[in-house]
Parts: sequence; structure tokens; C-alpha cells
Amino acid sequence: MATLYDTLGVPTHATDEEIKRAYRKAAMKWHPDRNSGAEEVARATFQEIKDAYAILSDAAQRKVYDAVYAEQMRSWEAQHARQQKAQAEREAAARAADEAAYAEMVSLAMRFADDGHNRDVLFGVLLGRQCEARRAAQIADSVSALQASRREAAKAEAEAEAAEASEVSDVSAQSEATSVKQDAARHGAPAGRANSGKREEPAAETHPAGVLEGLWFQFLNGLRF
Repeated sequence: MATLYDTLGVPTHATDEEIKRAYRKAAMKWHPDRNSGAEEVARATFQEIKDAYAILSDAAQRKVYDAVYAEQMRSWEAQHARQQKAQAEREAAARAADEAAYAEMVSLAMRFADDGHNRDVLFGVLLGRQCEARRAAQIADSVSALQASRREAAKAEAEAEAAEASEVSDVSAQSEATSVKQDAARHGAPAGRANSGKREEPAAETHPAGVLEGLWFQFLNGLRF
């Protein structure tokens, strides 16, 4: 908001002498006789300068003007603040609506991606829902990349679990084989040591039937003599 002080180019606290010097300088600059070819503009500006000086050079009129101007400034500032608040509220509402629409489009794309559809299908679906082409392409690209990343992560995790299970199985098999060998060694070693220094005897001498047969043979021989 331009003021009379702005017209003369002086601050609001300018002295009477400063106002007079500013008026003379502005009047010489914008006098119609000094602005050949732009007389109309110069004449209008020169008149504004004269009106401003007429008020500001008079102490009583200047006081009234300052009071009225201060009231106008307060009113203007209040109105400006209301306008700014309303504008901020409109912008916030627009952002909220835009964010909600964006979230809805992303959710829609994710749902189709989960069903196995590729990027082009996602893009077409979003366009069909009146999504702006640039935003639809951005969402389709992002969702497709995210789904691909998830699939790769799931595949890597499955491969890691399979490798771990195979490793555990191998270790278990090796442990079982070692246990079997240890059991065989514990049960077989004493029998081997006991048999290593013992002479094998004929079956007839060791078996009870063989012993009886020998005794019976000796009895018969005794009867013979």
C-alpha cells in the first residue's frame, strides 16, 4: 500500500525540512515541462506529489493522515492475515485431498501387483481411474520395482533356508555315522583282544556232547580188558 510518504520518497518520521526538500526534488523531476513526450504521466505524477506535500507539510493534516493511515494499516493487516489464513487452509485441504487420492492410487496398484500383473497393466488401471498420466507412470514404476524387490528377497530367503536345512542334514548324517563307528569300536575291541591269544579247540573237545562221547569210549575200552 503506497503512502504519501512513499510518493515523496521519505520515511514516516521525516522532519518538515526533509519533506520540503523531497517535494522540491520530486516536483522538478516530474514537472510536465521536463518530461517531453510523456506529459500525461508526468502531469498525473506531479499532481500526486503536490497533494502529498499539501497534506504532509501541514502539521494538523499530517496528524490526521497518520491516524487514519495507521487505522487503515491495521485494517489492511487484519484483512491480509485473514486472507493468508484462508489461503493456507485451502492449500492444506488441497494437499490432504491430493495425498488421499495418491494413497488410493498406490493401494490400487499394489492390489493389482499382488495379483501378478505387470507394470503396463498397473499403468493402464491407474489411467482408467482418472489418474494423471505422469503420476500413473510414477506409481506404476515404483510399485513394480517394490514387488520385484520383494520377490527377490523372498527367493533369497527360501534359498538360504534350503541351504541351511541341507547343511543341518549333512551334519546330522555325519554325526550318526560317527556314532555308529564309535559303538562298533566299543563292542568289537574286547572280543578281538580276548580271541587273539586263545587257541581254537576242536569242536569235540569243547562241546558237552563230545566230552560224553569220549568218556563212553574210555568205558568201553575198560570193559574190553
